[in-house]
Amino acid sequence: MKKKITIGIAVLLLQHLVMAQLPVTITQISQSKIDIAIGGKPFTSFLFPDTLEKPVLYPVITAGGTAVTRGFPLNPQPGDPTDHPHHIGLWLNYENVNGLDFWNNSYAIPAEKKSQYGWIKTDRIVEKKSGTKGVLRYHANWTNQQNTVLAEEDTRFEFSGNSRMRIIDRITTITADTLLTFTDAKDGLLGFRMAHALQIPTDKDQKFTDDKGNVTIVKGGADKIPNGTYLSSEGKMGDSVWSTRGRWCKAFGKMGNDTVSVVIIDHPQNPNYPTFWHARGYGLFAANPLGEKIFTNGKSQKNLQLKKGEKVTFRYRIVVDNGSTTISNEAIERLAAAFKK
Repeated sequence: MKKKITIGIAVLLLQHLVMAQLPVTITQISQSKIDIAIGGKPFTSFLFPDTLEKPVLYPVITAGGTAVTRGFPLNPQPGDPTDHPHHIGLWLNYENVNGLDFWNNSYAIPAEKKSQYGWIKTDRIVEKKSGTKGVLRYHANWTNQQNTVLAEEDTRFEFSGNSRMRIIDRITTITADTLLTFTDAKDGLLGFRMAHALQIPTDKDQKFTDDKGNVTIVKGGADKIPNGTYLSSEGKMGDSVWSTRGRWCKAFGKMGNDTVSVVIIDHPQNPNYPTFWHARGYGLFAANPLGEKIFTNGKSQKNLQLKKGEKVTFRYRIVVDNGSTTISNEAIERLAAAFKK
């Protein structure tokens, strides 16, 4: 009996050591790039150069060293889809703010149409802190093409991880500098563009246009790399997740020898909780609580309006997991409960 107890304690101790929190290191690399490493391994970078129309986390890498974000357009990989050049890594913005499209803005927009698009410009880093939990906080301005500030953004990232899991907690507060209207629209709010392998396989022909305007048609079923799917907290799977509400949603699939999972967890204090999922089979994984009209086929709508000086806060937890199996629903629920607190 004593031997069994000793072995049991040893197993528990080993599990504790394996899943212990690893140190997070945050390092400023240049004026517009900050690297985040967990346990000495690259995890992600915060990119905020003037050449991008919004700040992003890119790439996002598993504990095993696999990038779960699409390479294109910053670092194209063989076979990468080249649609939607504004889908870069992990970001937060919206399609219609006072009539300006922040979501779809990119280098691909012709100069004569740029006036219809908004920019998010990071003007200062407020806090950088390494430790068991890494903290990165920045301030940015949501502007039009004339640099008129419509809103100010304060975002705090908290990074943590262990031997198989990485976590990003994002808390973003937007303060109106003028009367600000988020008009109900499809494209928003928290966006994640997943790697090719995590797309849902399709039998439909796919059309891809690269940054040079070249068009490629991939015949249905010819692309053998995608093997991913979605699962929501409400039990929806695959393409049926799109336009449904859920407390969390998981994208998962095989990448090399590992099963890789990306989970986005909504927060009960967010507007219009639980969020609608703008989750597409081609690799866009987004949580959009403000796109009610498109997701309910016009049965209801959500137009968020802030008076000058008023604020709104959005909170999301992003979990990146890799191992021999996908992260369980029970484990996600525990992560969601901890995030709620």
